[in-house]
Amino acid sequence: MYRKGYNSRRIRGKLIVCDYLSASVELEQHIPQTVSFSLAQLEEMIGRYSTLYVKPDIGSHGIGIFKLKCLTEGFELYEIVKKKQMTNQYETLTAVYDRINTASSAKLIIQRGVELDRVNGRPYDIRAMVQRKKGGIWTVTGFLVKVGAADKIVTNYHQGGTIYTMNQLGKLQGLSASQTQLRIQTLTLTALKISRLLSEKQSGMHEMGIDFAYDVEQQLWVLEVNSNRPQFGPLKRLDRRAYDRMKRFAASYGRRSH
Repeated sequence: MYRKGYNSRRIRGKLIVCDYLSASVELEQHIPQTVSFSLAQLEEMIGRYSTLYVKPDIGSHGIGIFKLKCLTEGFELYEIVKKKQMTNQYETLTAVYDRINTASSAKLIIQRGVELDRVNGRPYDIRAMVQRKKGGIWTVTGFLVKVGAADKIVTNYHQGGTIYTMNQLGKLQGLSASQTQLRIQTLTLTALKISRLLSEKQSGMHEMGIDFAYDVEQQLWVLEVNSNRPQFGPLKRLDRRAYDRMKRFAASYGRRSH
């Protein structure tokens, strides 16, 4: 596992981040219900939601993620192994639980599935990069839109996804420039609220990659907050201005790679 050699502390674990954010009156509406992984929790969550995600509590690049769908009879389980996606059906939830336990040795969480908005027929989410220089205020230094590969359950660039800018996304979805700008403003304000709250819980933080998603009804959700070396390298060719800004901020707290 990568170990950071620069000055920016992190909050370790997706579940504790969700707990912090869910406790905020301002932010709780954006946080999908997230619980620790067990058979009892799996039974309770699938009783509430027809689709669930099971993820490593600590992990990235879309590795080790499962998607569970409730069928008329039985269950369908999608899983990512390295860069390969597999699908199997199971008659019982116990069989699903056993399969996940066999396939993963990591500490896992269960998260309510969100039916993501789409562009060109593919689901996407939006990474907001939030940074601050030493002694400075939190600043949203840029966005990248991660569009999933065909039929993949994750949107990650490392799993074959495509990267867009916010303006490209807006144009492809037929939004006006003012509608795209309103989205950017909403994402910016929400990202700053998240960064301020989490940095009160953990001192010494200088960067966060916040993954947002709109669902099919345009409700805004926070899927994940990555404070362990969030990536922005894919922007280098796509949006050099934003990339260079992120690099300048990163260099101020000692980060030399992206």
